[in-house]
Amino acid sequence: MNDLTFGYALCGSFCTFSKSLKQMRFLAEKGYHLLPVMSYNAAKTDTRFGKAADFVQELHDISGRDVIQTIVEAEPIGPKKMVDLMIVAPCTGNTLAKLANGITDTPVTMAVKSNLRIGRPVLLALATNDALAASAQNIGKLLNTKHVYFVPLAQDDPEKNRILWWRTLRSCSQRPLPHWRGGSFSLFSASGDKKIARAPVRVL
Repeated sequence: MNDLTFGYALCGSFCTFSKSLKQMRFLAEKGYHLLPVMSYNAAKTDTRFGKAADFVQELHDISGRDVIQTIVEAEPIGPKKMVDLMIVAPCTGNTLAKLANGITDTPVTMAVKSNLRIGRPVLLALATNDALAASAQNIGKLLNTKHVYFVPLAQDDPEKNRILWWRTLRSCSQRPLPHWRGGSFSLFSASGDKKIARAPVRVL
C-alpha cells in the first residue's frame, strides 16, 4: 500500500466521467488512498452518460469511502490534512472560473481552497470547450497560482476541430483561404466560386 492519500474530485463534465473514473481506478490499483469529492451538479444530475446515483456508488466502490458531497464535509480537508494532493478531474470551465476568482460555493471549490490553505498541491484536469476564449484568462491566473498544477491540455477531437476552425476562418476572411477537402486543402477565392490551387494537408 502507498502512504499517500489523494483527493479525487469530479465536476459536471459528464461526457468525461468514464475517462476520469478509469484514471481513478488506476490510482487505486497502484495502492493510493483516495478521498472522493463531487460537485453538486456531478452528484445530483442524471444525463445520457449515466445516472448520478450510479456514479456516486462507483466512486464509493473504487475508493472504499463515502463521497464528500457538501461544503461542510469538504471544509476540514485542509485543516485536518486529509489529503496530500487534491485532483480535480474533470475540472469544468465553471469550476475553473470560481477557483480563479475566489468563489467557494461547491464541495469541489471548498476542497481545493481548503487544501491550498495549508500549502498542499492541487492538480486540475481541465475539461472545457473554451480554453482559448472565456476560460483563457482563468487558466492564466491559476498557472501563476502557487501550488496549482495542470494536466497538459490536449484537443479531444483534433481532426473535427481543425475542419471547423478553417471553415470559420474562411467565413470571416475577405482573402483567399484553404478549403478543407478530405486529405488536402483546396484554395478558393474570397467569394468561394473559383479554385486557385490544391495542396496536401500539412501541420497547422
